Amino acid sequence: MPGTPVNNATPDERKLNFWERLYLPEIFKGLGYSASKMSLESYAFEYPEEQWYPPDSYRGRPVLVEEQGRPRCVACGLCARSCPPLAISMQAHEVTDDIKEREPEWFEINMLRCIYCGFCEEVCPEEAIVMSKEYDLTFQNREEAHFGIDKLLVPKERLVDRLNFLDRRRNGQPEGDWKHKEENNVHTLRNRLDYVARVEDAVAEAQNPNPQEPIAEDVEA
Repeated sequence: MPGTPVNNATPDERKLNFWERLYLPEIFKGLGYSASKMSLESYAFEYPEEQWYPPDSYRGRPVLVEEQGRPRCVACGLCARSCPPLAISMQAHEVTDDIKEREPEWFEINMLRCIYCGFCEEVCPEEAIVMSKEYDLTFQNREEAHFGIDKLLVPKERLVDRLNFLDRRRNGQPEGDWKHKEENNVHTLRNRLDYVARVEDAVAEAQNPNPQEPIAEDVEA
């Protein structure tokens, strides 16, 4: 059984006149307003010819830092454990030709799951996974959204802006008289070459503590 229509109009409600009931004048007013704004300066980018360059604090797609042709990652698994949507997976294997004990055998991020929260970057003790400035991602199928280690590795030189931003944010000195020591937040594997060089110098110094002293055979001669 159909219901009975009810008129909810109040007694003091204004009634539309003839031109307002046509709606055409209001449409032309809207078009005129839009046309008046077309002459103003445009703030839009002519994409894709012009692209937006994000600031250093921007959280784009996560990438792995490549240092000296190898991933800085030590396959600790903290990023995978802290990822809210479980987008990160990896498998570690042992290495013997480096000061690292482990390295990722394979590393994968499902970009369809990633929510760009940056938790993986926060928990990484070696700054091996960081949020890049890349935001333009397109996929033809689901398989293309699974980024392996070949797509995730980015040279350290291309991530200098983000790494410097993390250094300023994490090592910034607090206000007041108290200052923390920078060595309190130094990680060995962030710069393997410098660490290895210091170890080699220490070994050389221990083997030859007085390099300036002449050898006994030279003195007798």
